Amino acid sequence: MNLEQAVASAPEKTTGMRKRIWIYVFLFTLTLINYIDRISLSVASTALKEEFGISPVAMGYLLSSFVWLYFIALIPMGYLVGRFGPKQVNTWGIGVWSVATVCTAFATGFFSLLSARLVMGAGEATTYPAGARVVRDWMPVRERGMATAVFHSGSLVGPAVGAIGFGWLITTVGWRTAFVVAGAIGFVWLAAWGKWYRHPSQASWLGTAELREITADADVGAPGSGAAARPALGFRGLARSRTMWAIGLAHGCAVYATYFFLTWLPSYLQAAKGLSVMTSSMYTAVPYIGAAILAIVIGRLSDLAVDARAAAAGRRRLVVGAVLLGSAAILLVPLLQSTAAILLVITLSLAGCASAISNNLSLVNDLVRSNEDVGTAAGFVTAVGNLFGLLAPIVTGYVVAGTGGFGMAFGVVGILLIIGSAVAVLGARRPVG
Repeated sequence: MNLEQAVASAPEKTTGMRKRIWIYVFLFTLTLINYIDRISLSVASTALKEEFGISPVAMGYLLSSFVWLYFIALIPMGYLVGRFGPKQVNTWGIGVWSVATVCTAFATGFFSLLSARLVMGAGEATTYPAGARVVRDWMPVRERGMATAVFHSGSLVGPAVGAIGFGWLITTVGWRTAFVVAGAIGFVWLAAWGKWYRHPSQASWLGTAELREITADADVGAPGSGAAARPALGFRGLARSRTMWAIGLAHGCAVYATYFFLTWLPSYLQAAKGLSVMTSSMYTAVPYIGAAILAIVIGRLSDLAVDARAAAAGRRRLVVGAVLLGSAAILLVPLLQSTAAILLVITLSLAGCASAISNNLSLVNDLVRSNEDVGTAAGFVTAVGNLFGLLAPIVTGYVVAGTGGFGMAFGVVGILLIIGSAVAVLGARRPVG
């Protein structure tokens, strides 16, 4: 029995996720694979430094390199999602980044590694604009917080799976095989996406009752707002919005912390705690799994706390502010000696950052009134956020090299999270368009 037959045979009801659970699966696994590929270089960093003689500062640049073209491509990809739809754009994106991941296995030094990571970053730029539009197309307002949390939680489970899987593969068969395996996983997902994903109006496996439920308010920031008929602002119009900049800057503070964990956490555990590659990989997985669960719970709670009217008024920004402020507990890490206590604080901080990112993307869908602008707006916010992400590995590399430890690096992360909390609460107030 194929997917269409399986979902078509499910009983049709009038409430709940039902058949659109398959869209949740697509969203979750998309970011899961995306972040497996991202963390691969972090887990392999020790082996690469030994084989190619790469310095800590050079490794910082290498770890951040996939963000360079990713950052540049985000807004154009958002425009393309608005123009051609998420299916076509995302198909090209995951195809390109999967090829680049496989090519990493054939690297001969710093510059070939750099080239593969740059291409991978360009391909991955389709993910968040396309995912935001899929949420807009498929999810009623009351589910958008949780749907976006599920979508983004793949970015937490991905590093956990990648850390364990890459640690095992590096230990047993070497780092080159690990990159081949990661790229192959992307092609499996791509085949399923091409065969089964459709807009809800074209999904033959979707029942009429559920289609009515989805389309009742899937095209609007709030019921009755008429977003489907509103003209698009375009990039220039969005860039003039103070709300968009507030969301973007708060997003950036959360993304900086996320990239700090993504790129340097394995190295921190290996250097500060003297752990092996395999042990540090296992320990790296713990905060990501815990944060993924907490982020989905917080996403669901945000849906329960923010109804359609409150969502259209930007009340979800209060959730963003609260979780960012809680994430600043990362300031405690340099004061802790117990590895268990350190992992607990990192888990809570990472969960808060993940919740801030997913709720920011939900806030974009809440406040942007034109459907056509959603992809561009998500690209804009993700681009501003990833400018911070681009800097995180580089700044951390210099701080670690200059201070001989990670204490100051954790301090930078904590201060940014406090600033991001204030920006979200005070700035993301008004509808866009």
